[in-house]
Amino acid sequence: MGVTTKDIAQICGVSRTTVNRAFTNTGRINKETKEKILRIAEELNYRPDLLATGLKNGKTQCLGVVVFDVRNRYFAQMLNAIEIEAKSREYFINITLHEKDRKQEQEMVQRLVDYRVEGLLLSPVSKGNVFADFLKKMEKPIVIIGNRVDEQIPFVGIDEKKAAKDAVRTILGKGYQNIVFVCPPLADVAEENVYSHEQREMGFLEEVSKHKEVSYEVLKSWNYLEEVEKILSLTNEKTAFFCSGDIFALDIMKYLKQKNKKAGQDYGIMGFDNIDTLDYVIPRLTTIDNMVEKVATKAADILFDLIQGKEVPTKTLVDYKEIEGETL
Repeated sequence: MGVTTKDIAQICGVSRTTVNRAFTNTGRINKETKEKILRIAEELNYRPDLLATGLKNGKTQCLGVVVFDVRNRYFAQMLNAIEIEAKSREYFINITLHEKDRKQEQEMVQRLVDYRVEGLLLSPVSKGNVFADFLKKMEKPIVIIGNRVDEQIPFVGIDEKKAAKDAVRTILGKGYQNIVFVCPPLADVAEENVYSHEQREMGFLEEVSKHKEVSYEVLKSWNYLEEVEKILSLTNEKTAFFCSGDIFALDIMKYLKQKNKKAGQDYGIMGFDNIDTLDYVIPRLTTIDNMVEKVATKAADILFDLIQGKEVPTKTLVDYKEIEGETL
């Protein structure tokens, strides 16, 4: 069993209150007594019980973070930004992954609340009024990243719809006559929260439908690789694929390379996210940078404001930017 403040108080011949004053640098305490307490604590390798202290004063210095997974670099970059921001404020983060399991997501949120985290950052797979009510009943500061849940729960992201419109204009500016929006998550829209992908689809359709001379379609299947190959084999039009995620674009480029088709020459392709892996891919993928680090940092900042009892906006959008590559 570790050394306690009671042990140090007995050794120094003072009260536990005096010991706590020495550690927290508060209240009236003799200089020599304080130095003695700190010296004895160091000699005994005393470590404060942060959990007990946190439960006592209601400040555990810990945030809960729930995301999809860390296989996708988007979420890895998000977590890194949150960790940096939390650490700068002397907070720890407790990370858990729901792996697109809605039941597990709720269990993880509840468990983090039971562990007395001061606030939650959530990139959810669940949606609807029932889930929104569940989050509100937690009575904890919560900020949503990416997939919006409810207009009353603070949300941070980018203008996905506008970004998709900009992407379509960029593709059309390169002379493509046929544009295919590749968005496998839309296959799960009935069961999962795919808000960000729905916004991208809306932007795509709104913009491309303005151009009557252009043909287009939306792929909503997880078997998109075979469909992409089929599309290219059946059309003579200059075709580009706009993917609602860089990972889908990279899969297509890899698959079509095996079919002796090269991005930027035999077809065009554009991604969304600008994951850091793209720095190592040739040809460099043209994509939309959704500024995940800035979004995550802003979400953490807003969560700290909530923890401090400040008023915050229910919707915050961070600027995105287009990254010109070599695939259009």
